[in-house]
Amino acid sequence: MRLGTGEARRQGFPDDGVASGVGGSGVRHQLWVCARPREVGACFARSLAYAWKVPAIGVHHLEGHLLSPMLETPAPQFPFLALLVSGGHTLLAKVQGLGLYQLLGESLDDAAGEAFDKTGKILGLGYPGGSRLAKLAETGEVSRYHFPRPMTDRPDLDFSFSGLKTHVLHVWQASDKSLQTQQDIAACFQQAVIDTLVIKCMRALELTEAKQLVVSGGVSANLMLRKTLIEKAATVGAQVFFPRLEFCTDNGAMIAYAGYQRLLARQTEPLAIEIRSRWPLDGLISV
Repeated sequence: MRLGTGEARRQGFPDDGVASGVGGSGVRHQLWVCARPREVGACFARSLAYAWKVPAIGVHHLEGHLLSPMLETPAPQFPFLALLVSGGHTLLAKVQGLGLYQLLGESLDDAAGEAFDKTGKILGLGYPGGSRLAKLAETGEVSRYHFPRPMTDRPDLDFSFSGLKTHVLHVWQASDKSLQTQQDIAACFQQAVIDTLVIKCMRALELTEAKQLVVSGGVSANLMLRKTLIEKAATVGAQVFFPRLEFCTDNGAMIAYAGYQRLLARQTEPLAIEIRSRWPLDGLISV
């Protein structure tokens, strides 16, 4: 708790409200710092707000991710296109303002981060093994194998990474399982995921005519993804925004920021916080 409030104060937030993650699937709920389970986090946040005599705002976990690059300088300005890519979610959304989110496409099975973690386990890197896989990919040869770029032959903006993961499994089982093969498969898998994400983002930029692309979530920390997106977006005159590396994964600062913006817009909530296991992003209150 002390770490959470300290983090928020360093970001310049006054102690005039409490923000707690209270909804959306796969959520670790936060009072400026992650807390679980969701009932504990929500009740603690509400109780603290009551004791401090300040308002409490329930924040959608994914909204926190979408807005996290706005903690940086320079920050994106509404409207923008957003790619949220994490262990539990991969989605593209058109963001018009706070609470104004139009879902353009999402993962139909495994999210990109989940595919990274499961593929890392297949390669013997443990679970979750996504970050170790990305590190291993740095020394691999991306031309050794050709893995599919899932659903890029379709005109929509949805994602599917389960089949790619299964393809990797078959290649690994039939291989000599040497360190070099492990490195090469990691590199080829990572390139396939990045290519897929980039193709979908470029398609969405063309569709929405957006000139700003916000990328957030745990996978947004992948340096190769960052480099490729910046280069590709520049070819159509679009600028890409990322959160700093420590704000890519779940963190209290992003929840505090989203809650603070809603407090500034004078959003209020009753004393009881409603816990939602499923909370559509496009169903949020716009302010």
